[in-house]
Amino acid sequence: MHELIRDITLCILFAWMLGLLAHFSRQPLILAYLIAGFCIGPFGAGWVKSQESISVISELGLIFMLFMIGLEIDLKKIVRAGKVILFAAGGQLLGGCLLGGLFFIGIGLSLGGGHFDAVYLCVACALSSTVIIVKVLYEKRELDTLPGRITLGVLVLQDIFAILFLAVQPSLANLEIGVILISIGRVAVLVAAALLVSRYVLPRLFHQIARRPELILLGALAWCFLVAETAEQLSLSREMGALIAGVSLSTFPYALDVTAKVTTLRDFFITLFFVALGMTIPVPGLSVIGLALMIAAFTVVSRLVTTFAPLYLMKQGLRASLLPALNLAQISEFSLVVIQTGVSDHHIAAETANAASFAFVVLAVLSTFAMSRSDEITRWAIGPLKRIGLRDLDHGNGHAEEGHEGGHGEARRIVILGFFRAASALLAEIERQAPVLLEQITVIDFNPNVYQTLLSRGLHVIYGDISSADTLLHAGIGKSEMIILSVPDALLKGASNEKLVRHVRTLNPTAMIVATADLLSDVGELYEAGASYVTVTRLSDAHELFTVIEAAQAGLLADKRAELDQRLGERREVLP
Repeated sequence: MHELIRDITLCILFAWMLGLLAHFSRQPLILAYLIAGFCIGPFGAGWVKSQESISVISELGLIFMLFMIGLEIDLKKIVRAGKVILFAAGGQLLGGCLLGGLFFIGIGLSLGGGHFDAVYLCVACALSSTVIIVKVLYEKRELDTLPGRITLGVLVLQDIFAILFLAVQPSLANLEIGVILISIGRVAVLVAAALLVSRYVLPRLFHQIARRPELILLGALAWCFLVAETAEQLSLSREMGALIAGVSLSTFPYALDVTAKVTTLRDFFITLFFVALGMTIPVPGLSVIGLALMIAAFTVVSRLVTTFAPLYLMKQGLRASLLPALNLAQISEFSLVVIQTGVSDHHIAAETANAASFAFVVLAVLSTFAMSRSDEITRWAIGPLKRIGLRDLDHGNGHAEEGHEGGHGEARRIVILGFFRAASALLAEIERQAPVLLEQITVIDFNPNVYQTLLSRGLHVIYGDISSADTLLHAGIGKSEMIILSVPDALLKGASNEKLVRHVRTLNPTAMIVATADLLSDVGELYEAGASYVTVTRLSDAHELFTVIEAAQAGLLADKRAELDQRLGERREVLP
């Protein structure tokens, strides 16, 4: 016991120190934890040698990690997932596993006889890192963009795929139809029982203790370990049970409260899991490094092929097809869980597992770098893709859809550069108050959903990147009377309002240019750049909030809400 406590102390201390270095160097924290484990483990300084300590720490980390992954799986969102996301996820998972099987068998990895290295690597390479992707997209403010939503939708369906594999995984050595059906049957029984209890029993209990936060936390943990131990008795695994426990609570009325209270504990044990995993990674030999690099290269290439192709076939355009492929081009932390279950069951060779862990580290670094520059990479790639014959949404239309007047380079009185929620609200307001004005408007954006929706409504729309000089020239910016920049700097890619104003003013010295300022200090800079008027959305928001306060004090809040509901019901916005 004293040795275990000492080992945990070393794990946390080194994880924190290397975590600080990773933070300041903008590298993934998971990478820091793996390196920390390697430094203090048997293959590093050798300060932690007890395999029992490593095993206990690792299993606790796995249980909490999968419990939290389950809590974050929103079944309702999966049901509501659009056909684009379903098609993209299906193509990526099935295509990735098929290509993976051919590739890994082709390089000599085993597929049977008690050794399933190729199978585990197929599954591992088909999963992408939720931790890395969400962190980078959040920092870039791209979670709510179309590529961001597609990426997150694919991640959720990857988790479901991993759950199905974990259900079958214990029976891989005796893989018969009957055995598979029995395993799936056990999972189905456990899931059904867990959902029923969490639906009809746990809410009443948690309602009674809702004012006792410590009992909420203890109840969630008790449920996690109860379902985990039940899964173990059903010849599944504790990790599988923890995942099911989390999924069952994700539909729970107190799910947000439970998640908030368990998050800190989760972070502690997830840290221990990755540190413990780092302890098991030896100094890689040439063979391990070679296999790891092949795994990493295959993951990137297969993700680009299997994610880009379905989205391109669904007519999402080159940019919206490339970005999710770049976002997903790494190996998941869930993949390491899958690999570790294979090691525990002696399904996969230690050398293969080490190569997979090393590939995870390589891709964690490269993927973070690539995602932070995904817009630059996408712009660079679109040209060569067009030259080899791939068509973008604007192909053959002269940057305007056939059947609509105003072809290549024709001037429109009003041009809206970039289309997000403010532009969507503006068009709805114009449609309500002055619909004849719609005939004088051109919208330029590279969101395929916006492009198709506006075309279907009869508006003049150009599919293109507003930071591209060619796009602006083809749009006839030089002959327009008013140019509106409604997208804030935080959401612009490859440009800013100030740079766009300067560029547009160069192309059109006489036009009225309306720009948007995120900060009050931006207003003066935008006027100096050549803007005719600058909107500051916080001012209109403040005015709206003040009228709400006035209505509440006068006892008229219900009337104001009814007025707002009526206004919302009359609008036909492109973006929700």
